[in-house]
Amino acid sequence: MPDSLTVIDNRTGERFELPIAYGIYPNYGAYIRGADLKKIKGSPEDFGLLSYDPAFMNTASCKSAVGFIDGDRGILRYRGYPIEQLAEKSDYLETAYLVLKGELPAPSELAAWKHEVTHHTFVHESIKKFMEGFHYDAHPMGVLVSTVAALSTFYPEARDILEPATRWKQVVRLVAKLPTIAAFAYRHSVGMPYVYPDNDLGFAGNFLSMMFKTTQLRYTPNETLERVLNVLFILHADHEQNCSTSAMRAVGSSHADPYVSVAAAAAALYGPLHGGANEQVLRMLVEIGSVDRIPEYIKRVKAGELKLMGFGHRVYKNYDPRARILREMAPQVFDVTGKNPLLDIAVELERIALEDDYFVSRKLYPNVDFYSGIIYQAMGFPVDIFPVLFAIPRVSGWLAQWQEMLEDPEQKIARPRQIYIGHDERDYVPMSDRG
Repeated sequence: MPDSLTVIDNRTGERFELPIAYGIYPNYGAYIRGADLKKIKGSPEDFGLLSYDPAFMNTASCKSAVGFIDGDRGILRYRGYPIEQLAEKSDYLETAYLVLKGELPAPSELAAWKHEVTHHTFVHESIKKFMEGFHYDAHPMGVLVSTVAALSTFYPEARDILEPATRWKQVVRLVAKLPTIAAFAYRHSVGMPYVYPDNDLGFAGNFLSMMFKTTQLRYTPNETLERVLNVLFILHADHEQNCSTSAMRAVGSSHADPYVSVAAAAAALYGPLHGGANEQVLRMLVEIGSVDRIPEYIKRVKAGELKLMGFGHRVYKNYDPRARILREMAPQVFDVTGKNPLLDIAVELERIALEDDYFVSRKLYPNVDFYSGIIYQAMGFPVDIFPVLFAIPRVSGWLAQWQEMLEDPEQKIARPRQIYIGHDERDYVPMSDRG
């Protein structure tokens, strides 16, 4: 049997043939089914062998056609399309359609999709009242998570997740309303009145208007900044089975409605190890302070005293393709906003690190967070809204993965096994006999 794994259990001498299956790339993603390990038993009473894999370092929980990453070669594709081509030629809503539907839209399909999203950007007035209940200094991401979950109560039909037409309506609502909720959360945090959506603007331009419009009758976004924001949104639309996507699938597997499932995914994104990573990069660059202090910082990193934020990735063992795109776009932003001194520090830090065998041998290359935070800051976004900016585009990926999970006949409610390491059976001790 050529496409199989032969396992000999040295406890019993028994031999097992486990079939090897493949994704579309035979050299990337060959797998055995975890359930096949259960056949391997030390005795007839034995439960069977488990695979112990903390943090899912080498476990596939699903089959997906949404996104593909080859971390060794620095490749990211959505539905087969290279991220570099999408960033250059597409806009966010077209990319979101691709991620959700599986194919690039025809002109009529794209026009209908953009019309649908544009005309679902408004939120119920009661949502405004709900958001006004948060303390003035509430973190925008906490407000976003709570408000998205609250949408579940406004659209009770969303619980009918197995009805395709109903399900798609919720997809449109979530893609459309997340920027509005995000902008409202920011305006609430700075004590400014909410700005309603402007249906004459594009997706990214409308978000900039809701964020930054003040006294002008009509907000006209800068074309360069609107284009850069579109690219940033494209780069964050999907990224395989990361923490937040896994949360979306796990919660969705219980057949929870998409609003609470997205809220769960956004809650995972809230963590500093996920959606807050670019904030940590900014803090590092501020701490370094100037180009001449980089060698000393690098020395302390190599001594184990500090971490080099924005370098390295669980999946990428090469230059993150998203970081390369942002590195090339950064000068366009600063031509509009003025030079950010942190960029000089970032570029020199990257140059030194990529010439140092300590980092190269460990395959620590810049990731998307290394440049995204600098660009967001230059565009006027405050640091605490960075994870919110991540959630806005990622919702399309979450929903694509959620729909895929619901339509996969092999998927059931998520229920990992565990290795029990507690006490063996013991008898209850009456209070009078304790201690």
